[in-house]
Amino acid sequence: MKQYKIDFESMEWQSPAAGVRFKAYQQDGKKLRLVEFTKEFVELDWCTKGHIGYILDGQGEIDFDGKTIVFSPGDGVFIPAGEKHKAKVLTDTAKAILVEDV
Repeated sequence: MKQYKIDFESMEWQSPAAGVRFKAYQQDGKKLRLVEFTKEFVELDWCTKGHIGYILDGQGEIDFDGKTIVFSPGDGVFIPAGEKHKAKVLTDTAKAILVEDV
């Protein structure tokens, strides 16, 4: 059965690495994530996954192999798959909604 309303409040947080936690829902080859980053978050390697999202709270910057862009609440994020990038949190925490291919 398809789900139309995603209840993030009822989901447990998952913490795959220091400084990041998320709640995720998957359906039809897409993943919807509520993600929270802290200043502890460090991306050691370049990410090449695609991300589409919306910044809810906090501020961060993304380094696109030498070109840095700052993202703030209300900003949309569109990173095509294959685009090298690394993220860094500028405030104590930053929250975003991300849509990704599974």
